[in-house]
Amino acid sequence: MGFRRARTDTGARRPTPRPEPRGRARRVLTRLAKAYPDWGPTLEFGSPFELLVATILAAQARDERVNQVTRRLFRKYRAPDDYLKVAAEELERDVHETGFYRQKARTIRACSEQLLREFGGEVPGDMQSLVRLHGVGRKTASIVLGNAFEVPAIAVDRHVARVAGRLGFSRRAEPDGIEEDLRALYPPKDWVKATWCLVLHGRRVCQPTPRCFECPVSALCPYPKKTKAPGARATPRPTRRAASARPAR
Repeated sequence: MGFRRARTDTGARRPTPRPEPRGRARRVLTRLAKAYPDWGPTLEFGSPFELLVATILAAQARDERVNQVTRRLFRKYRAPDDYLKVAAEELERDVHETGFYRQKARTIRACSEQLLREFGGEVPGDMQSLVRLHGVGRKTASIVLGNAFEVPAIAVDRHVARVAGRLGFSRRAEPDGIEEDLRALYPPKDWVKATWCLVLHGRRVCQPTPRCFECPVSALCPYPKKTKAPGARATPRPTRRAASARPAR
């Protein structure tokens, strides 16, 4: 994307899984990438800082709505110091449509101030520095690393967590544990692709109520509660015939 390449160390170990799960995970990713050829960032941005701001705004908001807001926002605010030149109330009005606007405005201003104070106004390109920023956790840091700096990273949101659990890729509930399990299944070159394929699959098919009848990886999925197409008849269970008594001789 034209940005400087940063360190590839994202601060977590990669355990080595057994060969069979890794092979299935590879087949799943191949099918998902074919089903979602548009995989990739769904937030619009032109710099690491813009992606950082957009990701903060995307919390509890649809990416389409965030993109509508940032198209105006990024024309007005081009650098961290721009967010500190206006009154807090003005920034709140500018991000109001994304919801939770007071909290998001405070986070953006605090993050911008920290970038200016500690990093010369530049977004750092390593996990350890990113998670030091106000309001930035591993998910946001991974999105920025993987998409603005092209550093291999896996971001775990609610969609990734749901799909990974149903596919049997992780039995853990906490995002950091799920991230570690996914990092073990895929080589670093596939981490960003795996993130977006799982995100899109969770949004479009593997929703809270899954559409298993449309799933491109249904045959590879061990989820026991697969759903059927609306109107599909349940397959009747075969009935056993009672053995007839043999006539006495």
